[in-house]
Amino acid sequence: MRVLRGSSSRDGLKFAPIIRCLGIIVSATINTSTMIDQLIKLVQANAGDAIVNNQAIPNQQNDAAIETVARQIMGGLQQRAAQGDVSQVTSLFNGADLSAMGGNSMVGSLISNVAGEFAGRFGVSPQIAQSIASGLIPTVMNQFVNKTNDPNDKAFDLQDMLKGFTGGGGGGGGLNLGELVGGGGSGGGLADMLGKILK
Repeated sequence: MRVLRGSSSRDGLKFAPIIRCLGIIVSATINTSTMIDQLIKLVQANAGDAIVNNQAIPNQQNDAAIETVARQIMGGLQQRAAQGDVSQVTSLFNGADLSAMGGNSMVGSLISNVAGEFAGRFGVSPQIAQSIASGLIPTVMNQFVNKTNDPNDKAFDLQDMLKGFTGGGGGGGGLNLGELVGGGGSGGGLADMLGKILK
């Protein structure tokens, strides 16, 4: 077995950026996973008439339909944040007019996405899919916003959510997970750093 000699604190410094990047990736993944689980429960609590008791959706597909709604909401918000619209996401949660949630442009996009998924995956007609999404998404988002603004509700934390969306930064100064892993920036990504250190 080969024994490495002459190692110094420089070796630890080499790996420090990688350890930090991996920590951010793991933290963001955990945040997002936890938020998805909580969002599924929130959708489930409001899915009675829209999904569970809706004859257009077979009972055996209820759980899949509920999870689809939750993942479309999370994915839609993540996409907006990834496109640089973090301020739009935060404004939705910080100053949204809850009485007009259905008229919010971001919520409108989520409704369209969910309706498209329902029509494509569950064989629901486009009209029924739109009706389901239009009735369910504003209600879920209304409660989602309320929960993130409730200091006593630890299940939904706006800062944790933004960290999950932006890769740990929570705002414009956050790190981009895509750049950390795959490069694309002037400094290279995690794979580039590993290659330089381990070669």
